[in-house]
Amino acid sequence: MATAKNKQRYDFKQIESKWQQRWQETGLYETVDLPDKDNKFYMLVMFAYPSGDIHMGHFRNYIIGDAVARRQMMMGRDVLHPFGWDAFGLPAERAAIQRNIHPDKWTKSNIEVSRSTLQKVGISFDWSREVASCDPDYYKWTQWMFIQLFKKGLAVRKKSWVNWDPVDKTVLANEQVKDGYAERSGAKVEKKELVGWYFKITDYADQLIDDLDKLPGWPENVKAMQREWIGRSQGLEVDFVIEETGEKLPIFTTRPDTIYGVTYMAIAPESDLIDRLNLTGDEAGAVADYRQEALARSEIDRAAATGDKDGVFTGKYAINPFNSERVPLWVADYVLAGYGTGAVMAVPAHDTRDFAFARKYGLPIKVVIHPDQGTVLDASQMDDAYTDYGVMVNSEHFNGLAGLEAIGAVNSFAEEKGIGRVVTNYRLKDWSISRQRYWGCPIPIIHCEKCGPVAVPDTDLPVLLPKVENYMPKGRSPLADVPEYMDVTCPECGNPAQRDPDTMDTFVCSSWYFLRYIDPHNDHEPFDKKKAAAWMPIDLYVGGITHATGHLIYFRFFTKFLRDIGWLDIDEPATRLFNHGMVMDAQGEVMSKSKGNVVSPIAVMGERGIDIARLAMYFTAPSDKEVAWSDEGIVGVEKFVMNRLYPMVESYRESFPDLKQHFTLAELSGADRDIYVKLNQTIKKVSESCERLQFNTAIAALMELTRDYEPDKISNDQLNDAVILKTIQLVAPLAPHLAEELWERAGLDGSVFRSGWPEYDPEAIVGDLIEIAVQVNGKLRDSINVPADADQAQVEETALASERIQAHTEAKQIIKKIYVPGRLLNIVVKG
Repeated sequence: MATAKNKQRYDFKQIESKWQQRWQETGLYETVDLPDKDNKFYMLVMFAYPSGDIHMGHFRNYIIGDAVARRQMMMGRDVLHPFGWDAFGLPAERAAIQRNIHPDKWTKSNIEVSRSTLQKVGISFDWSREVASCDPDYYKWTQWMFIQLFKKGLAVRKKSWVNWDPVDKTVLANEQVKDGYAERSGAKVEKKELVGWYFKITDYADQLIDDLDKLPGWPENVKAMQREWIGRSQGLEVDFVIEETGEKLPIFTTRPDTIYGVTYMAIAPESDLIDRLNLTGDEAGAVADYRQEALARSEIDRAAATGDKDGVFTGKYAINPFNSERVPLWVADYVLAGYGTGAVMAVPAHDTRDFAFARKYGLPIKVVIHPDQGTVLDASQMDDAYTDYGVMVNSEHFNGLAGLEAIGAVNSFAEEKGIGRVVTNYRLKDWSISRQRYWGCPIPIIHCEKCGPVAVPDTDLPVLLPKVENYMPKGRSPLADVPEYMDVTCPECGNPAQRDPDTMDTFVCSSWYFLRYIDPHNDHEPFDKKKAAAWMPIDLYVGGITHATGHLIYFRFFTKFLRDIGWLDIDEPATRLFNHGMVMDAQGEVMSKSKGNVVSPIAVMGERGIDIARLAMYFTAPSDKEVAWSDEGIVGVEKFVMNRLYPMVESYRESFPDLKQHFTLAELSGADRDIYVKLNQTIKKVSESCERLQFNTAIAALMELTRDYEPDKISNDQLNDAVILKTIQLVAPLAPHLAEELWERAGLDGSVFRSGWPEYDPEAIVGDLIEIAVQVNGKLRDSINVPADADQAQVEETALASERIQAHTEAKQIIKKIYVPGRLLNIVVKG
């Protein structure tokens, strides 16, 4: 037996510094430009807002991706694991304003600090591919993307009602409003009618829903949220007619079987239809006052099924084309301009909100659906609407039809008579991307009185964001007050013209950043098509679920658009998506820079070490669950490292340097066999846990293995060393500095991350073991462990391989074997 290694203290500071320098010198994290498509792994974590240093929430996100990237590296894959900065936009600008520092200076200083922190943490990012969306070399291509959309008619400028943040003084996309409040500033969002730029993401609505079925590796809840957000529904668009003007008023409904129960129409307060009703007198004043009041309410409150609903009568009527009845036109807050045509037919007997509204204002309630042939509803006795399907009544020649048959008949009649058509409607609206803020990517459009909006020529990109001193938000873009920026010549006719003063929503910058990583230094195009074809799609994308209906829809839209114009050959950007759980503070609040409750990983790692901090974060909770971070969670893993894992190499016997196993399960017995089985069970468990990103169970399995490892009981030197070296390999993705140090101390050359990933012996993967007493001529000579489902032949084979049993059977004749299943084997011998 070889001499054990000398004991050494776990000096984590020296070890971590040593290996980070070694990794940098050897270029461990750098990868090839054109990988073998079948051997590549694109590991991506969402890039960061540089509005301050990283905290434990970021740390958790990045070490999850790091463990995956390192394991894939060990498996021999070409791994792309890049990082960058979502540097434009409100988060960075708001933080800069709060500190009275120019956004450019604040953002770039934060990038320096955060990069330094991440490098100290030892994340395996390929820093040679770093990007920042505020760099001209990057946003030149963001502007190029805008122009491609503009050329295809998918970037349009129009007047529309928008979400207005009165604190940040800018427009917000629907996805940036949560429960009626601005996601960043917390202000109650107002409605304003403004001219701005929109991306026609609605043109891709069907693909965005249908292609979710191509994403089995995405969480079901994220896909459900996207389906709900896009909100595809099929219904009938019916042409009501405004009585006074004869103008058609298209109304969308998913329940055409209730068309005869319409007793009023409800119009959204922001609908331009109101302006075309020619209101006069008292009605005109009342409607104007009501519109102003209603638009101050959040869309969430207005659209809620519960709560008080109000409105005002316009004094005008429409005609129902099915029965020619006059229907009063009301303006009501519960109707949103963004859904359908901005007006709805109200059927109080069969819609909860319509019912409450009708009761409040004394409007008629007409029953046109009965639950079944034998049940009759009386409107005067109803406490709420009947909203289920049923049998049509009071509906002329449709009486007696029910359910889908009734809907189909009404649809066919409408199309036959030319008074309606079956259409598909969407909740998703065009993406508002104009921002009235300074710190963003300039919109590359020139406005000419003669030519209209004209794209900046590619040769003039990027349109540089000018350095200005007055960047404070003022309700319109600060760039509008910079004449040397605004005043230009039209590139088409040469006449005086002006730039568009707005900047883009920061989500535009993040909708394509994953492609720039593939070719970050390309001066001639956003990325090389061959490189993109080789690396895309992303194999694993890690980030928070908060982006489910924002970024995670936008980057899918960009991918599909770039495919359609010939730049990509894929339908979806990411094969697998993983949403990590949030990190909470001691009071149960999510750690956030805006809340001021963040904990820096640097402080923790300075006291305990990077790898112990990593292991503690992994071990405290499953990766997809919330974790309450506290120093107490470090104690258990620290003991594991200090008392079991780090000292293991002291028992290395230098008999396994080639990492090739020269023994089989059948040759082992007793303690050797037990630890070999445990080792292989651990390899299988850790491998499966890493595939699922459940690193807590991987660490638990390693803890069990090191607990059961007793070198004094292991007689096979190579087996002893296999346990040590494979344990080091298994822990390497989780505690990389520690693993590299142990690997070197065992005398092996090169990085552990180039050594391969352990494979388990299928013969040694057994289920629950049971203990069998083994007798020779009725006397107990040994006890053996076998799988619970082992048959008699397996039990006999294991027993006869035991050295203790061989001592009593050698040179003797075995007469018979008596087996009591699951309990005892008696070997009868003579001689």
